[in-house]
Amino acid sequence: MSHYLDFAATSAVRPPEVVEATARFLRECGATPGRGAYDRALDAGRLALRCRQAVQWLLGLSGDPDRVAFLFNATQGLNTALWGVLAPDDAVVVTQYDHNAVLRPAAYLERIRGVEVRLLRGTPEGELDLDDAERKMAGARLVVVNSASNVLGNRLPLADLAERAHAAGALVLVDAAQGAGHMPMTCAADGADLVAFTGHKGMLGPQGTGGLWVRPGIEIEPLLRGGSGGDSVPREMPDAMPDRLEAGTLNAPGIAGLLAGIEVVRSLGVEELHRRGAALKARLRSGLTAMPGVRVCSPPALDGVGIVTLTAARVDPSTLARRLDREWDVQGRSGLHCAPETHVLLGTRSSGALRLSLGWSSTESDVDRALEGVAAIAGRGAVSTPASSTR
Repeated sequence: MSHYLDFAATSAVRPPEVVEATARFLRECGATPGRGAYDRALDAGRLALRCRQAVQWLLGLSGDPDRVAFLFNATQGLNTALWGVLAPDDAVVVTQYDHNAVLRPAAYLERIRGVEVRLLRGTPEGELDLDDAERKMAGARLVVVNSASNVLGNRLPLADLAERAHAAGALVLVDAAQGAGHMPMTCAADGADLVAFTGHKGMLGPQGTGGLWVRPGIEIEPLLRGGSGGDSVPREMPDAMPDRLEAGTLNAPGIAGLLAGIEVVRSLGVEELHRRGAALKARLRSGLTAMPGVRVCSPPALDGVGIVTLTAARVDPSTLARRLDREWDVQGRSGLHCAPETHVLLGTRSSGALRLSLGWSSTESDVDRALEGVAAIAGRGAVSTPASSTR
């Protein structure tokens, strides 16, 4: 029996409803939203609208559902927001908990547009100095906040950060990749101005789904330009959302699967999924903490998501991950997890760490099998050597 504990990377184990919805769309519709006035195209458009509304519900977004633009993942959503909001010589505030989907485009904009990137430092316990954050927000155009760290699993204080950002005149971009579907979210009420999301993690949709929500009144330049299915005469992209950001053919089969995934999350209950995930996380973390020679990096707070990251004194992370898979049928992920600044905080920048992450179908059996495997391997493993930065 396989024990999949890499839900922070992707929900590889999909509900059957998602598989069937994707296949049914291809069998029975197959058209592209906004590309025709015949029944199949109209049906595809209605499905896309329902999915936009479902995304709003899950992320706690308000207003016109057309403010949700479908893109291919959170990375494209974050790039669209960063490129579309930041002008030359603007300042952006990022944190040490951010993913490379934020850090790399920010660094590139720093090089080619002169954007000032201000790094808000955290702690290994997943905390931020809000007074320092307020100082660094002064004069900034944009502040980026992730809903939960993909290394530590901690939840950042979005409402407090957004209040300070708005007082400083800055917009707030939320990276919801890890939080969406795993924990209750109220992004609009908490002060988000833009929210990037991906469909293939806690939202239970297929890969190649995601997008960006833009609060009404915020102007954003599109990252891509092309056909949008509407007025084809102007050389500029339309002003109206979502066409402004949705250049080219949408992943309609993926959107059908994403809608089904969100409906599964709704039926299971986000609060219940979070409660179960927190209980499993506590069980996993407690068991690992009791093991000699094992260091648990993730803080004990349970208001975030089900991620537990660890290192072992006598086994490097890549070896530990490989042996858990081959000998114990437990799949986790070693390396730097595309979040190098977080590993700087943890002191694991050169070695990486092993991340075990829980999801909608995780069980106590999965947790207990992982604990058995880590105990057996870490107890008799070879002396640790530096690991490659696998992701």
